[in-house]
Amino acid sequence: MLLVLIFLAVIGKTAEISQQRGYEELQQRSATNLNRYLISLQQKLERYRDLPSLLSTHSLLVQTLLQPDDRGVAADASVYLEYVNHTVGSADVYLMAMDGTTLAASNWAEARSFVGSNYAFRPYFKDAVKGRAGQYFALGTVSKKRGYYFSYPVYANLQVIGVVVVKIDLNDIEADWSDPDQDLLVTDEDGVIFISTREEWKFKTLRPLNQPDLQRIIESLRYGDHTLTALDIVDRKPRPDGSELITLVEGDRISSPALDGVKAREYLVQTRRLEGSGLSVVALASTRPVAVRMVSATVTSGFVYVALVLLVLFLVTRHRIQRERLRFKQKETQALEANEQRVRAIIDSTQAGLITLDSQGRIESFNTMAERLFGYNQAEIVGEYFSKLLSQGDRPICWHYLTSDPAHRTQELTIEARAVRNDHSTFPVDLIIGEMVYGPIKRFLVTIHDITQRKQFEDALEHARELLEQRVEERTLDLTRANSQLRDEAEKHKSTQDQLIQTAKLAVLGQMSAGINHELNQPLTAIRTYADNARAFLALGKPETVNANLQEISGLTERMAKIIHPLKEFSRKSSGAPEPVCLKNVRDGAMSILYGKLSKVHAAVEWPGQLEQYFVMGDTVRLEQVFVNLIGNALQAMEDQDQPRIEITLQERTDEIEIALRDYGPGIPKAELSRVFEPFYTTKKAGQGLGLGLSISHRIMVNLGGQLSARNHPEGGAVFILILPKVTTQDRATG
Repeated sequence: MLLVLIFLAVIGKTAEISQQRGYEELQQRSATNLNRYLISLQQKLERYRDLPSLLSTHSLLVQTLLQPDDRGVAADASVYLEYVNHTVGSADVYLMAMDGTTLAASNWAEARSFVGSNYAFRPYFKDAVKGRAGQYFALGTVSKKRGYYFSYPVYANLQVIGVVVVKIDLNDIEADWSDPDQDLLVTDEDGVIFISTREEWKFKTLRPLNQPDLQRIIESLRYGDHTLTALDIVDRKPRPDGSELITLVEGDRISSPALDGVKAREYLVQTRRLEGSGLSVVALASTRPVAVRMVSATVTSGFVYVALVLLVLFLVTRHRIQRERLRFKQKETQALEANEQRVRAIIDSTQAGLITLDSQGRIESFNTMAERLFGYNQAEIVGEYFSKLLSQGDRPICWHYLTSDPAHRTQELTIEARAVRNDHSTFPVDLIIGEMVYGPIKRFLVTIHDITQRKQFEDALEHARELLEQRVEERTLDLTRANSQLRDEAEKHKSTQDQLIQTAKLAVLGQMSAGINHELNQPLTAIRTYADNARAFLALGKPETVNANLQEISGLTERMAKIIHPLKEFSRKSSGAPEPVCLKNVRDGAMSILYGKLSKVHAAVEWPGQLEQYFVMGDTVRLEQVFVNLIGNALQAMEDQDQPRIEITLQERTDEIEIALRDYGPGIPKAELSRVFEPFYTTKKAGQGLGLGLSISHRIMVNLGGQLSARNHPEGGAVFILILPKVTTQDRATG
């Protein structure tokens, strides 16, 4: 019963494997043929794809479209198209006007000439008049032959004035196929078969078409008066490799209800799209060879199975007695050999040298590793005392262990020793000696590990540690010196920065002094005049007039004091320590310094109101200098304006205050925004500055714990943004 079940399982598995392999081979063969056919079809289409584009530039065709009533030009164009058609081997080439009327055609001399026909309903014409290349498959309305159409617009002055079309005949592609077990189809984007190796499948569909698609195809006259019905596919089974098994009924089931002449066949279907054309190539391979192969393999496997069963039964019976005779004899022998081989393999494959000694300390065996370590062959060292392999200093302790009383001997001896090779060279080893007791026989087992590499690593590690300690000491000394230099350089840097700030202030003072000198001349001249007049009036005895002149002189001196005051304020050095600063004081100081320059150019500076309520952490003198620099730069940016205006706004946040200063000048070039705060970088004219103002202002803001940045305003002009730590009322009270 078991053999019958196995037989059935073998037959079933053979049939399954045979069928699976048959499908795989059929799929591979079908895919190869499909790819070959696809390449052939693609090459034929690619040969003509660019021809309409080339023809669209021909001057004769352009002239024909521009002069549609000139029959001579149209005739010349038809002759030219006939020559082109004959040269490239296409079916037809023709030229259409914008209304779809054919003006010139390669078949102008034939009875089926396209000249005068209108094909505006064709999709390839509609695509071309929209300015794009068209391609389309259809039956010819005149020739009734299948053809593939390529179209391209003809331009004149960048306007589409017509369409040139190339038609190719695809009928000869079917004649290249002769495999009786495989059929090939070419379908359009709607799944309509227009090329087939089976005549009865032409103008059928792989799936039923819905009514809108069917109506669209009929209106385009794509397939003439052919009735588009679907193939009678009754079953579809998708496969993991992307192919599909279908059952196709061949014959007319309606006219043959008794199935006379009707056959249902199974096909393996594979489909590939032809890129850029909207066409698909379908291969239908008959599965009949797979069924034949499966039956053949099943019958063969059945015969082979029966023969093998009979042969096995015969051999089992024949050898059963022989195996029984030898089993007991071989069992003991094999066990002994296996045990000996296992022990020998363990001994020979170990990475340690193994030496066995008798009770007197003489060598009985050497494993392979021991031979490599000491340079002795086992035959020439057996019988020698083990002490021969050790240096003089290590022999006593080993000899004492071997000869000591077993009752007082430790379990094993482990030491580091110096071993001696056959060439009298020495090397360090880890040595372990242990006692082996096998019945009444006492033996010793010596295990030896070469530790030369480990010793080298230890020496290298010690050397590296010493070098590391030395380098740490040297590096510590270098870092100490570098730290000292950094502190010195920091002090020098701070001093240099303060000097640069003061120098910049003095430079501004130099510019201010020229204006102040000009403003002082007028009061001095007036004082001199009033003094001379007072003496004259005093001599005339008019004390009232003298008193009036003296009052004018007093007013003029007060005005001179106000003019000179900004010089004293701006030239003084600041303490450098941040402290609460009122923004109103900063504004008043900066405006008093810039008073003369602002009045001279009639400039307006718009400050936010109620500045006396806002306090920031900073330094009054340094903040005045920042605003003087920024306002001065803004004035220089607007020097070509009659009434320059500077707008200053303030925005309060939780922990900081943001002040934005905007001018209405040309702004900062986008490529230069990232460099405006670099020292000595300037876009000013020669003699207007060294390019240190913005760099110093940026450093002042950073040192005060704030920020200074620049950007361009969307409506024009540059914007400089100052962000400073905010001082609250509570902080001022605490301070």
